[in-house]
Amino acid sequence: MSQVPSVSSFHATARAAAGSEPAQTPQHFASDNYAGICPEALHYLIDANASGHEVAYGDDTWTQRVCDGIRQLFDTDCEVFFVFNGTAANSLALASLSQSYHSVICHELAHVETDECGGPEFFSNGAKLLTARGRENNGKLTPDAVESVINRRSDIHFPKPKVVTLTQATEVGTVYSVDEIQAISAVAKRRNLRVHMDGARFANAVATLGCHPGDVTWRAGVDVLCFGGTKNGLPVGEAVVFFNRALAEDFAYRVKQAGQLASKMRFISAPWLGMLEHDTWLRNARHANAMAQLLAQRLRDVPGVSLMFETQANAVFAELPLHVIEALRAEGWRFYTFIGAGGCRFMCAWDTRPETVERLAADIRQLSVKA
Repeated sequence: MSQVPSVSSFHATARAAAGSEPAQTPQHFASDNYAGICPEALHYLIDANASGHEVAYGDDTWTQRVCDGIRQLFDTDCEVFFVFNGTAANSLALASLSQSYHSVICHELAHVETDECGGPEFFSNGAKLLTARGRENNGKLTPDAVESVINRRSDIHFPKPKVVTLTQATEVGTVYSVDEIQAISAVAKRRNLRVHMDGARFANAVATLGCHPGDVTWRAGVDVLCFGGTKNGLPVGEAVVFFNRALAEDFAYRVKQAGQLASKMRFISAPWLGMLEHDTWLRNARHANAMAQLLAQRLRDVPGVSLMFETQANAVFAELPLHVIEALRAEGWRFYTFIGAGGCRFMCAWDTRPETVERLAADIRQLSVKA
């Protein structure tokens, strides 16, 4: 992880235009949601609009092509559904895996616990999230942590554990290895629990691991993946992928009841063609990861600055002096200080430019040295 990956693929004219910015305007590092639509996704969005009338509610040719493309990507016959956002994807998926008297085991920093406003509990009519800490301060569950939650209580007065959910990449920018997912899945299967993966930044995790997407999901024991696209260059929409197809029974009704069934589904699904074609989804993620590696490298020896976690995906968490934080914001830089375990989170996106990263790092260094 010490080497900064090559970004030579980030060269197309359309991509340069999409990533351009006024000379004196800092790019936002608060979230990869701030980025626009990547050219490949936009191409298919426009193409779908130009194709004229299409059948509604997901029975269109565009949606069918994307579903087949996702099956080909994962090399398995899975059920695929599209919803508007990640909260709906996670909440509805978890609701499909549990009853109201069940519980879902997650890390204490998991997005479903910290940033979804009780959505999983709401859509499941009460299934409780049970949090655990991993062995290390890295945002990841461990088999022992899962076992400890399962063993807390087994009486009828306590919600019965039914699902383990993994955030990949985690809320602190770390990545579960294939072996780690297999080990947790083995515990889950032995205890008759389902495995759900919150993959809002799944692409970034796969880019880091360099593995086949099937190896880190269904082959590792994952039953359902919420495959994020919005943070990776799509305009809107996430895919809920059921590798265990039996668990998808009546899921379409959940989507409809929750107000997540798009009548003009093709405008959610068609942009995915641009992401799947020529592995744009992976190229975007590799670039975002490379920009995070570049920033982490530049900050590593800045006085008064300490990196909080290993930079494994597209996020850099750093502890900065308060006066540096205030000065950066006064200069127009945007970043969060309440995500994950605190500190300053700098999130890179598919269109983050190396010169912008260099300028941010230079500002941090200059402000830190002034102190």
